[in-house]
Amino acid sequence: MEPNPDSEHHLMLENSAQQNMQIDPRRARFPFCIVWTPLPVISWLIPFIGHMGICREDGVILDFAGPNFVCVDNFTFGAVARYIQVSKEKCRTCIHPDAYGNEGEPAAARDMLTWDDLLRKGIQEYQHRNYNLFTCNCHSFVANNLNRLAFQSGGWNVVNLAALIFLKGQWVNKASMVRSYLPFVIVFGLGLTFGGLTFVAFWAFFTFLLVGWFLLGTYCFRSLIRL
Repeated sequence: MEPNPDSEHHLMLENSAQQNMQIDPRRARFPFCIVWTPLPVISWLIPFIGHMGICREDGVILDFAGPNFVCVDNFTFGAVARYIQVSKEKCRTCIHPDAYGNEGEPAAARDMLTWDDLLRKGIQEYQHRNYNLFTCNCHSFVANNLNRLAFQSGGWNVVNLAALIFLKGQWVNKASMVRSYLPFVIVFGLGLTFGGLTFVAFWAFFTFLLVGWFLLGTYCFRSLIRL
């Protein structure tokens, strides 16, 4: 029985796709992932707040790092600590965009693009955006791209995105967990030792103020925080 060339070619494509989906923290490759790392100072006080990026099909990290600047393959605040791999089946993407329809078909069908195509549009948009920690930050960039990808039908913002990575994010390794929480434990312990209830009151006020800003800006005054 002669081998089927089409079957062998299909098998080779499947194996290649599986290899491309493999996560490799040593090379900082996280295909189809949302990635997170702690921020200096802020994460020492509020450990669930950090820096976030989104990754291309080949695993290269993209993150909004400053005014008109999207960093490529150089995660701004260090190695990835947590990640979530996104299922392509839950996104509005296709492998061959040219195969979808012709001029007589609906625009929605013709505009279907690959994962990387949609991320490229997000990069182009944020290369003309000013960075602001409180109104347009790395979370805004990732939420914008997830909405563009229609991941789980969209509706992503800085708050539910932060909750997603905090509740469901996978740790790269135990060292990443230590790196994320040890500074908070040290700072909080020193604060209690030398500041007592005064430090606790300051920490609670700072946390309430920062979290409250993003809650209000996301759900009450939606023009405050840009996506």
